[in-house]
Amino acid sequence: MSMIRDLRAVVRPSLRKAPAQYSNYDATRDPSASTAVVDCGVYRDGHRVKDEACLTPREAMRRVRDGGGFAWIGLHEPTEEEFAGIAAEFGLHPLAVEDAVHAHQRPKLERYDDTLFTVFKTIHYVEHAELTATSEVVETGEVMCFTGPDFVITVRHGGQGSLRALRHRLQDDPELLAKGPSAVLHSIADHVVDGYIAVADAVQDDIDEIEIDVFSAPTKGATRGTDTARIYQLKREVLEFKRAVMPLLRPMQLLSERPMRLVDPDIQKYFRDVADHLARVQEQVVGFDELLNSILQANLAQATVAQNEDMRKITSWAAIVAVPTMICGVYGMNFEHMPELKWKYGYPMVLTAIVGICFTIHRTLKRNGWL
Repeated sequence: MSMIRDLRAVVRPSLRKAPAQYSNYDATRDPSASTAVVDCGVYRDGHRVKDEACLTPREAMRRVRDGGGFAWIGLHEPTEEEFAGIAAEFGLHPLAVEDAVHAHQRPKLERYDDTLFTVFKTIHYVEHAELTATSEVVETGEVMCFTGPDFVITVRHGGQGSLRALRHRLQDDPELLAKGPSAVLHSIADHVVDGYIAVADAVQDDIDEIEIDVFSAPTKGATRGTDTARIYQLKREVLEFKRAVMPLLRPMQLLSERPMRLVDPDIQKYFRDVADHLARVQEQVVGFDELLNSILQANLAQATVAQNEDMRKITSWAAIVAVPTMICGVYGMNFEHMPELKWKYGYPMVLTAIVGICFTIHRTLKRNGWL
């Protein structure tokens, strides 16, 4: 049985002691000796404690217990085995551990005793020279954040959304970092939402390009209504963007409005700003979806109009061709007594009549816009 299934049956253990229920957990081995750990540091009074060597999570928490502060541990796509030891060391809830390992979660905020578990969807805009029917516009990833009284554990999935630059930026702001783990949680939320804003601006440019192509006059040889596949592909990418933004609004509102023991009151004010920015992005994304629906309908209507124009032209030429077909068909029946059959000017007269009638029909249809 896998480690995570073992964890499901565990009542939340002590934060500082690995429980006996972690049957596969080796208490003599440091659980963080894993390549999944990308950074681990201890912070006191807003400054990172200088490390003589690379700290492991167990060593970091030992320093926190001895001297105060909090530990910030960053992991990238850990396996069940790699994360199980850390989960036991910090007393993380099995359900949250399962979500963090397997990813593909909706943005959410959950509380497990004295630990907050937050899931963020990261969005990265994929640069492309030209929008096609197969273009990837947005790429998603995930950042899970375990926030405790004296630790922050971040688990990142996907190739984008690295928190290294964010960590360095926070270390340059000791006054904010001194607020503890909730300051890190706010900075991650702010970093993710700022990414949403940048992606929304880039997607707006793609939608503007599509809108111009659909409603501008077609170039010579081009056909109206041929952008349907591109519009549909962009709409799918916007829907993926929407799935990342919409569910996160409620967690941000909770963090900004509801007092929580793990969130510093001064930091809670900053969450209001994040929630406000997120609401603005949400309105943009909903607007993108509705605008693309309108553009798609307009494009399909243009295709229908173009087809109708083609059918009118075909019908007009069929009406013109019907005149000589009918007259020639009558004279081709080889009756003996036919009008002007023996007259030497009968043939030119019939041809003249055919041309005259066809010209009149053509001029009438062209005046009415059918040709």
